[in-house]
Amino acid sequence: MPRPYVLLSAATSVDGYLDDSSAERLLLSNSADFDRVDQVRAESDAILIGAGTMRADNPRLLVNSAERRAARVSAGKPEYPLKVTVSASGNLDADFKFWHHGGEKLAYTTDTGAEKLRERLAGLADVVSTGADIDFGRLLDDLGARGVERLMVEGGGQIHTAFLSQGLADEIHLAIAPLVVGDPQAPRFLQAANYPGGSTRRMHLAEARTIGDVVLLRYLPKQESNA
Repeated sequence: MPRPYVLLSAATSVDGYLDDSSAERLLLSNSADFDRVDQVRAESDAILIGAGTMRADNPRLLVNSAERRAARVSAGKPEYPLKVTVSASGNLDADFKFWHHGGEKLAYTTDTGAEKLRERLAGLADVVSTGADIDFGRLLDDLGARGVERLMVEGGGQIHTAFLSQGLADEIHLAIAPLVVGDPQAPRFLQAANYPGGSTRRMHLAEARTIGDVVLLRYLPKQESNA
C-alpha cells in the first residue's frame, strides 16, 4: 500500500518558536487561521501529534465545525479523522483529553513501551510497536495499510524534525504570527538535524498569503525552488 501524503502544520512566532515557556499556551494563530486549520483537519484521514505536545497542551484534536464533520460523513468517511500519537517510552496518561474525544485513536511506540502502553490504554486506542526505536517509515507504511491517504502532522518540534529530516514530508503549512518570543527554553518548530540537501537546497514555495495578521507559507519540500 502507498504511504500517506504527509503535511506538516505549525504556527510559529517570527523567530521560529511554537510557544513560550510559560504555563499558559501561547496563541499564535488568529481566529481565521484556526478555522483554516480546522478545514485542513477535515480534509485529512489522520492527524498526528507527539507525546510532548499531548503533555504540554492536552488537546482534544478534533474537527470543530459540525458542517465539516457532516461533509465527511456524507463522503463516506468517519466523522473525525483517525487520531495518532507517538511515544517511544509509552509514558502517556490515559486521562488525556486526546483519548476521550473524537473517533478512533492509534498510538505508535517501541518494543519497550508497547506493553506499558497497551495496559494503560486498554479499550482507548490501538497500540503498535515500530521496533526497538520509533521508525517513522514503518509508521507511514502501517498508516497506508490502514487506508490513510492524507496525514496531517501538528507537532511538536521533535516530530516535525523527524519527518522533515528523513525526507518524509510532502508539504509544510507554516503560519507566522507577528510575535517575537526570544526564549531559549521555548520549543521551536525545527531542531538541529541533517536535512535533505543541506542548507543550500531551496524548497519550492507553493503559496504565500495573509490571513489577518498571520502569514501562511506553503512549501513543498520534495520539490526544489524554480525561482
